[in-house]
Amino acid sequence: QVQLVESGGGLVQPGGSLRLSCAASRSIFSGYTMGWYCQAPGKQRELVATITIGGSTYYTDSVKGRFTISRSNAKNTVYLQMNSLKPEDTAVYYCTTFPPKNWGQGTQVTVSS
Repeated sequence: QVQLVESGGGLVQPGGSLRLSCAASRSIFSGYTMGWYCQAPGKQRELVATITIGGSTYYTDSVKGRFTISRSNAKNTVYLQMNSLKPEDTAVYYCTTFPPKNWGQGTQVTVSS
């Protein structure tokens, strides 16, 4: 059964932090590069960060130095630590494989004072 469950979103003030988690079924986690994506209102879904099985990472320029992607292969879970959040980070965040296949419901991140 394919399953992706994102959690950890919420409302945070500018400059604050959040840690997103994504529990994935083994069938879509094992052996795959995983990624976090975001979709802001009125915009297309876009890639935020990726992490390979071995731990190599990629970040889109807008989040470099602020976000950190990590994974636990033992727990089939991928994380996104988000620091120094900005209002423009407001979006629904999704995790899935890279390239993307199945999608979960996402978790809303709102950065506002």
